[in-house]
Amino acid sequence: MSHAMELPKQRLDGDDIDDDGRPRRTGTAWTASAHIITTVLGSGVLSLAWGVAQLGWIGGPAVMTLFAAVIYYTSTLLADCYRSGDPVSGPRNRTYMAAVRATLGGSKVKLCGAIQFANLFGIGIGITIAAAASMRAIKRAGCFHEEGHQSECRSPIAPYIAIYGIMEIAFSQIPGLDSMSWLSTLATVMSFTYSSIGIGLGVAQIIANGGVQGTITGVAVGISAAGTSVTAMQKLWRGLQAFGNMAFAYGFSIVLLEIQDTLKAASPSEAKVMKKATAVSVAATTVIYLLCGCVGYAAFGDGVKDNLLTGFGFYEPFWLLDVANACVAVHLVGTYQVITQPIFAYVELRAAAAWPDSAFVATKEVTLWPTRLRVAVCPLRLTWRTAYVCVTTAVSMSMPFFGSVVGLIGAISFWPLTVYFPIEMYMAQHRLPRGSTKWLFLQALSAVCLIVSVAAAAGSVADVVAEFRHHNPFSR
Repeated sequence: MSHAMELPKQRLDGDDIDDDGRPRRTGTAWTASAHIITTVLGSGVLSLAWGVAQLGWIGGPAVMTLFAAVIYYTSTLLADCYRSGDPVSGPRNRTYMAAVRATLGGSKVKLCGAIQFANLFGIGIGITIAAAASMRAIKRAGCFHEEGHQSECRSPIAPYIAIYGIMEIAFSQIPGLDSMSWLSTLATVMSFTYSSIGIGLGVAQIIANGGVQGTITGVAVGISAAGTSVTAMQKLWRGLQAFGNMAFAYGFSIVLLEIQDTLKAASPSEAKVMKKATAVSVAATTVIYLLCGCVGYAAFGDGVKDNLLTGFGFYEPFWLLDVANACVAVHLVGTYQVITQPIFAYVELRAAAAWPDSAFVATKEVTLWPTRLRVAVCPLRLTWRTAYVCVTTAVSMSMPFFGSVVGLIGAISFWPLTVYFPIEMYMAQHRLPRGSTKWLFLQALSAVCLIVSVAAAAGSVADVVAEFRHHNPFSR
């Protein structure tokens, strides 16, 4: 983001400001890791068992591991773009768009912004659907426990989407990422809690089954082990959608520089700290992903659902399922806030630059009646963020099919934001000679990832279309 669009610098003592005149940053590798884990664990991890089922025992874990390696590598390239020129004292690029503007410029800035914000909006929808599904699952688990596992226990998802939207309106008033490390830490604890519960229930199911289910190649064409008919074309589309689901599960590059901007000045550089945080986060999430994906597939085989905790392969103990789904909902409150901050900040910075003296964009303290509690309120923040959450909530009500949405978002955002722009910026910064070994390697990596992204998007679009044909927002 250009300097003209930055908020007015606050008047602070010299010890309280950073080299760009903004309040001193206090983030560490731990808080950055918490932000990353908050972003990636949650809605993505729940669909991985279904993804492994489509690709099989060899393809599923292999694709997941390859995505982890690619995303870690490209994230280290992106982390180096936080400062232009000198990695310690060069100008800061506080957002993804700012890095593209400083390094590539031209039309690529608008292209990057459009793709980033469209995907952040889409991810917000996916998160809303997943959180509402977990909230509804709590009610359904109690119903199954009382009325028996054969009961339909139907419940529309729309009311839960509305409840989640109201919660997000309240939390959206947190000013920025640097003010929500506590929320990310809480979300991280929640993510490890429900992942552990899911893995534990899966292991118990494997023991009850008397062995491991699943095959080397995944869901077979014909009549599957789950008793459903699968055509060759369905097998292809679902396999491609699984690629998108796995890409979505690692989708934190889209906010990496915004997270890096919360780090305190460090020696030798913020990039080194960010790379450490990225390594820890990717390693931890990959272990959890492999465990959740493989244990879920081993427990349910070809019949595994696209959301491990809400698909009701597990029925008992129902109270433990309730705990897990409550943890998912709490975690996704934090995830939504982390991924929407770039959009919130972009609009608010532009408004502050356009109308610096307007009372509508100024923050002032008010007293909450009937208490004496004083809180900082910004009219723009209150109205704009509330309107944004209302829009994502309304769209989520119109298309609450979790797995398909997850795959489509992951596929669309994977190549441009996780691979293309980081590689292009790295090559421009380091002035890599055209035709050199590293230049050829990076171009080949980008080309392969583009093919994967297009193929995965095609599979997800086909599934979204099929789901939409049978959808009634008030009957599911």
